[in-house]
Amino acid sequence: MKGLLSGVRVLDLTRMLAGPYGTMILGDLGAEVIKIEDQIGDFTRYGGHVTPGGVGTYFLSINRNKKSVVLDLKRAEGREVFYDLVRISDVVMDNMRPEALRRLKCDYEDLKPHNPRIISCSLSGFGRYGPYRDRPAFDLTVQALSGAMGLTGQPDGEPCRMGLPVGDVSGGMFAVIAILAGLQYRNATGEGRKLDVSLLDGLISMTTYLSAYYFMTGEDPGPQGSRHELIVPYEAFPTRDIWIVVTCVTPKFWEGFCRALEVEELITDERFDDPEKRRQNHGLLIPILRDVFSRRTGREWLERLEAEEVPCAPVNTLARALEDPQVLERNMVVTVPHPRAGDIRVAGNPIKAVGLEERFESPPELGGQTREVLADLLNYTEERINQLETEKVIGIYREE
Repeated sequence: MKGLLSGVRVLDLTRMLAGPYGTMILGDLGAEVIKIEDQIGDFTRYGGHVTPGGVGTYFLSINRNKKSVVLDLKRAEGREVFYDLVRISDVVMDNMRPEALRRLKCDYEDLKPHNPRIISCSLSGFGRYGPYRDRPAFDLTVQALSGAMGLTGQPDGEPCRMGLPVGDVSGGMFAVIAILAGLQYRNATGEGRKLDVSLLDGLISMTTYLSAYYFMTGEDPGPQGSRHELIVPYEAFPTRDIWIVVTCVTPKFWEGFCRALEVEELITDERFDDPEKRRQNHGLLIPILRDVFSRRTGREWLERLEAEEVPCAPVNTLARALEDPQVLERNMVVTVPHPRAGDIRVAGNPIKAVGLEERFESPPELGGQTREVLADLLNYTEERINQLETEKVIGIYREE
């Protein structure tokens, strides 16, 4: 038993970030993921920071635990090979616009005759219907449209993209959730299903209480900075050397916070002695707290706050976060070997299954498993494989 999804086979038609991130999650959980690429391959193989071996770091970060099959889906002969793979697979995932998927004849209605149990999941910017359905979409444009950029940054500041590619990454996660639900549906009914996941839908759903507040009050919240609209203090403070964050959700935390800062008088101060007063008097309270925080280093304040069990943390750089003992103990920084790039360090698998060993196999070379998949899974003869390669219907990786 290699993982929670052992025995599940996924055909991966995705490119860029959102789709490959989602199929990597499936691979991390034990699914067999076969990445279908054209002769050029996913262009992230070559872009961004490139390793000494000529491999794109972007590609390496989101394509482990996959196999690569090079297949020309624009040709009927290539589609026939693809349909043969569909017959023995469980899931097909793509991140194409609806019209592009139909032109390739790889949509659910094209796949269903070959495998009525197939789960077809399309992850696109705007979904299969709506006025924007055929528009291209990227993380930045979806962050802007969804209101996420309108919530990010400091009040009165310039529009600010979230540093994490949250539109793409959340889209990949929602696609995984949809696929797992689709597999459960198929287990119960024996039927396949078309799944339609949109990056914009995902970010709108993630507005949660912020959109609920807007619907109730009619007030657009605007950029949030690091603070919370209702909880005070719940934001970042500069100390003598670094920024730290503190959250006081309950009276217990507020009282411990005041003791740690040696400002016990604020506990009973009539301006701040309940959460609603602290919210209303945010503009009075925060300058007082900032003055106090400026008197010690971040580590000194964190030690005092932790002693009172007040939720707090340093505002880490990415470099510091990737060296944090909690992150390392949870195996969230892993080393994956690659034949040309050598040992690469990447973020690990956030889903831990007790009793199952994590696996991190090398991201595939372009066409690295074409011959293996066609011979072992489809029982194609050597002669047929060679003919398909000669006709450039398929591509096979060969070491230089």
